[in-house]
Amino acid sequence: MLMVPCLLLLAGLGQAGKLHWQGQESHAKARFRGLAVSPSGAVWATGADGTVRVKTADAKAFEAVTVPDSEGYDFRDVESLDANQVVLLAIGEGEKSRILKSTDGGQTWSTRYVMKDPKGFLDALAFWDKDHGVALGDPMNGRFSILTTDDGGETWSPIPEPARPQARDGEGAFAASGTCLAVAGTNRAWFCTGGAGPARVFRSTDRGRTWTAHDTPIPAANASSGLFSVAFQDDVHGVVVGGDYRETQKAGPVVAVSADGGVTWKIPSGRLPVGLRSAVAPVPGTFGQAWITVGPAGSDLSLDNGQSWQPIPGDGFHAVGSAGQSTSWAVGEAGRVGRLRFGK
Repeated sequence: MLMVPCLLLLAGLGQAGKLHWQGQESHAKARFRGLAVSPSGAVWATGADGTVRVKTADAKAFEAVTVPDSEGYDFRDVESLDANQVVLLAIGEGEKSRILKSTDGGQTWSTRYVMKDPKGFLDALAFWDKDHGVALGDPMNGRFSILTTDDGGETWSPIPEPARPQARDGEGAFAASGTCLAVAGTNRAWFCTGGAGPARVFRSTDRGRTWTAHDTPIPAANASSGLFSVAFQDDVHGVVVGGDYRETQKAGPVVAVSADGGVTWKIPSGRLPVGLRSAVAPVPGTFGQAWITVGPAGSDLSLDNGQSWQPIPGDGFHAVGSAGQSTSWAVGEAGRVGRLRFGK
C-alpha cells in the first residue's frame, strides 16, 4: 500500500536540475544556521545576533520571535518538540554556550543550562521524543562533553567523565548547522568530528551514556576540515557530509554512507557533490532513498540512498530539513530561506 506513494514521490522528484529553491522572505539579515520543522508544521530558523524566526503552518510569512537579552548570542541549533515546546542552543566559549526553552510557542523563554567551564563550547542538540534528548560539546580535558535530558530539556546532566568519549589532539565538532549530532529510534545517537586524522563518527546505543568511535574515509587534514553533519533515516542507514570551511569549493570526498548503523563508512560509488556540505537530511516517505545535502557551495539531491548526487541549481545554504513528503526547507547567509517543493 505504501510503495505506490513512495514511487510517485520519487518520480515527482525527477531530475534535480528541474527543481529549484524558492526564496522566502524572513525579514532578517543575520546568518541562519539553525533549522527545525515542527510536527505541527511550523518552521523555525535561528542564527546570529539572537535572531529567531518562525513560520507557523497557517501563516504566509516568517515572523520575528523575541528572545529577551539575546543580543550577541549565536543560536546554532533549534529543536521543536511539539506545537508549544521549542529548545534553542547558543554556541560560544564558556557562558555564551547555553540552552533555552519555550513552552508557549516562543512567547516566553527560560534559560535551562549555562556552560560554566570557560573552556566549554556547545555544538548541537537532538531529541528522540519530547522528553529525551542529548547535547554535544567540544572536548574539555581531552574528552567530548555530553549532556542528557529526560524531562524535555528542563534540566541537563553531564554524563560522568569516564564515559565521555575521548578525543584525538585537535579533534572537535563543527557547529555549522546544528547537525553534527543526530538521533534515531528510541536510543541511538551519532556525532561526527574533524580537525585531526580521518574524520570520525561516534555512536551510542544507550541514549548517549556510552560511545564508540569509528573512522571514516573523509579526510580531516587540518582544523577547518572533516565532517560537519550526520543523519540517519533509521537505526542502520546513515549519511555524513563535510569538507573544509576555509576552502568551500575544494574538490574531494565530502560524503560517506553507512549501512550498519555507523560502524563502517564508504565513499559512495556514483557522482558526488563538489565543495563543502554542512548539512544533510533524508526526505521522509521515500523509504530512505531520497536525501538532500546543502552547503555554502551549493546543494544536491540523491535518489538512491546517497550513492549518487545531482546538483540543485541556486545559491548555497547552511542547514536543511524536510516537512513531510512534499517540502524541504533550507537556511543560510543574510537571512536566506529557501523552500523546495517536489512531487504531488
